[in-house]
Amino acid sequence: MYICSPFKKTKIMFESLSDKLDKAIKTLKGQGRISDINIAQTVKEIRKALLDADVNYKVAKDLTDKIRDEALGQKIIISVSPGQQFTKIVADELTAMMGGEKVEINTKGDPAVILMSGLQGSGKTTFSGKLAKMLKSQGRQVMLAACDIYRPNAIDQLQTLGGQIGVEVYAEPDNKNVVQVALNALAYAKKNHVKILIIDTAGRLAVDEVMMDEIAAVKKAVNPSEILFVVDAMTGQDAVNTAKTFNDRLDFDGVVLTKMDGDTRGGAALSIKYQVNKPIKYIGTGEKMEAIEAFYPDRMAQRILGMGDVLSLVERAQEVYNEEEARRINQKIRKNSFDFDDYISQLEQIQKMGNIKDLVGMIPGMNKALGDAELDNDTFKPMKAIIQSMTPHERANPDLISPSRRKRIAMGCGNTILEVNKFMKQFDDMRKMMKMMNNKGAMKQMMGKMGMPGM
Repeated sequence: MYICSPFKKTKIMFESLSDKLDKAIKTLKGQGRISDINIAQTVKEIRKALLDADVNYKVAKDLTDKIRDEALGQKIIISVSPGQQFTKIVADELTAMMGGEKVEINTKGDPAVILMSGLQGSGKTTFSGKLAKMLKSQGRQVMLAACDIYRPNAIDQLQTLGGQIGVEVYAEPDNKNVVQVALNALAYAKKNHVKILIIDTAGRLAVDEVMMDEIAAVKKAVNPSEILFVVDAMTGQDAVNTAKTFNDRLDFDGVVLTKMDGDTRGGAALSIKYQVNKPIKYIGTGEKMEAIEAFYPDRMAQRILGMGDVLSLVERAQEVYNEEEARRINQKIRKNSFDFDDYISQLEQIQKMGNIKDLVGMIPGMNKALGDAELDNDTFKPMKAIIQSMTPHERANPDLISPSRRKRIAMGCGNTILEVNKFMKQFDDMRKMMKMMNNKGAMKQMMGKMGMPGM
């Protein structure tokens, strides 16, 4: 992915924790071997980093003890540096602590009923829409049920989301009997041969016994195939404590962490599986309906350690990439005729993949390579403004853009001539890189996989 834009430093998922872990492991780089002394210092720094990330003390201690024991028992591999060996050990232990393997939701049933639970403000309604959209894209027939009768506009919000994603929403705005609404929704789903029914419930406080009794009654009435506990990842260790209370009452099947694109320290994601013994199944990474990911413990461990997550990146690209468009771009690159219209087309492809901050975190080493460049959902606006200030002839023929044309373009988009010149140079450098990679035969293979240039 080639992005040319000078902004401030990007915030990515677990950035603070990632930076601190990276500094801790760096103490082993340059060491001839793993020893008691250098391991003790590194483990101490890792434990401090975890505690700063709001990981429970016992969890942090258990994890670092396992890392230390595994590292000291590790046989030395001559061809691998101590830093690389230790990084793998940390990644393996983080993966194990977060559950080890991806756990699917249960969609068996006639229909399968997925019951959403969680605190007020955790993002249940929005996530219900995201999950419905994702399941629909997999060819499933999905319906949403509006069972939050307490929050003002909750039913309207779910109906709006349903309209956006093309999923039917069952609602009875005047019925204040939540259990009856849920049962009626289930009966309607069966009658209309719906395969998956997602029930959105009211947010509740864990200490509110009346509300907790109510959702327990809904569970008993509809006998869900899957109960998901939705929690705001930004609440940190409090999220784990709340999860314990809900689990005692509902015995839920899995956890959803929302708002992972926020300034979260990561404590909830690292602690919740270990302490509640229920798997994280999904994460929410933004407000858009596409901002949902299945949770893979190994991939998340790699992201935390700055190793990227190329598999998730490829999966996102495959969801949005147009084979015919990719073939057309391939031809343009081979002929060295990639122009600004093609560039805008590729920017739009990237935007469809989701939050740009997440994409950066999925590319190994990219966040460090970008340095002080900030990438957010508005990152591409200045680039688009520059290109859209060009004439159609200029967009199709970048080499024709003279200094006088650049001055006119700068005035048209509200940028300085310096910014336009910098963008033009970066675009020219990108085309040179494409030409070089195409000559080596690498670009053809990349484009075939990703459907976009510069990845």
